Formats: sequence, C-alpha cells, structure tokens
Amino acid sequence: MTTLITGANRGIGRALLDAMLADGRDVLGTHRDAADGPFLQLDVTDPDSQCDLAGTLGDRGLDLLVCNAGVLLDGDEALDHGYRPDIWAQSFAVNVMGVFLTVQAVLPHLRRVGGKIAIISSQLGSNTLATGDRYAYRASKAAALNLGRNLAHDLAPEGIAVGVYHPGWVQTDMGGATAAITPEESATGLIRRFAALSLDTTGEFLTWDGQTHPL
Repeated sequence: MTTLITGANRGIGRALLDAMLADGRDVLGTHRDAADGPFLQLDVTDPDSQCDLAGTLGDRGLDLLVCNAGVLLDGDEALDHGYRPDIWAQSFAVNVMGVFLTVQAVLPHLRRVGGKIAIISSQLGSNTLATGDRYAYRASKAAALNLGRNLAHDLAPEGIAVGVYHPGWVQTDMGGATAAITPEESATGLIRRFAALSLDTTGEFLTWDGQTHPL
C-alpha cells in the first residue's frame, strides 16, 4: 500500500509521514521547495510541478492521498486595513486550488487501486464556528470542505472514497505552542480515521478523534 502526503516536511504532515514510516508503510511525502531526503518536490499551486510529480510516480498505484499542504497567512490581519489581495489569492491557491490540482494530477494512480483521498481542512471552515477574524483562511478551508464533499459525490461511482478532516488544534507553527494536542497525537488519530474511510462514510467531515463535525 502506497500513501502520498503533501506538505510533509513539517507539522502535521511530518508527523503523519514519520508515524507511517515507523509502521513500515510505503509512504511518500512532498515538500514545496526541493527534493530533500524522503521528500518529493511539489508546489501544489504549479500545474507543471504537479505534472512532474505524476511522472515521478510512473505506473505506481496510490492507496491513499493525503492533501495536507496548507497556509495560514492572515492570523494578524486587521479588519479595517488588512487582508491584502495577495493574501486572499495565495490562501485560495494553496488551500483550495492546490488540493484540486493534486487530486487531478494523481487521479490515475488512485484509480489503479481504488485508492482513498483525505483532505485536511479545519473546523474554522465550518459554518457553525463563525467566531470572526482570519477571513481568508476560514473561507479557503470552507471551500476545501465543499470541494471534498463534491469530489466524494463524483468519485464514489469509481470506488474512490473522500474524507475531510479537522486535525485538531495542534502545536505547530500554525497552531502555536499553547495548542491543545501534539502533532503526534493528531497524526495518530488521523491515521485511524483514514483507515476507517470507506464508500459508506465518503464525504463526511470528521475530527481527528473521530467525532462528526457540523458543517
């Protein structure tokens, strides 16, 4: 079984990669800047980079794609004078278009083995947690959730299940040192969710610890 994880050089992605490698799994991780050690080079916003990744995979089947690469660029922006257009553009380019381009690029490899797709979104993209600020991040994660649920609809007839996940409030560069759980705890829970993902549960939005999250 082969797993591909985007944005696997740090944070939750690295914790997922390390946990799966420790379990003896065949797992590949991507890194935006350069191929380094266990990483394949991938800029999720660049179609040429996506094409190169697909070429690197050759005729290999993918049992699981984890779309983890993401950015939070507006954590300190002020409503009255912040949120420059480039923040909006880059947030959506990475967090939404990047997910779609990755799925599109490796879809033939998923089809070979009836693989699964896991999209790391956030509870901040839920309509039920509208507590303000981080508008670009929230909107992009809501769009990623919507994207995942629509992919689940279209890919179910092909036997490909799609899950969308909130990884928890995690002690990463994005989550901060005072966050509730470690990357390792998040990764352990997420790996269990990936294993349980099936056509019976495709399209669900779940938390790292298995709770159904309101949309």
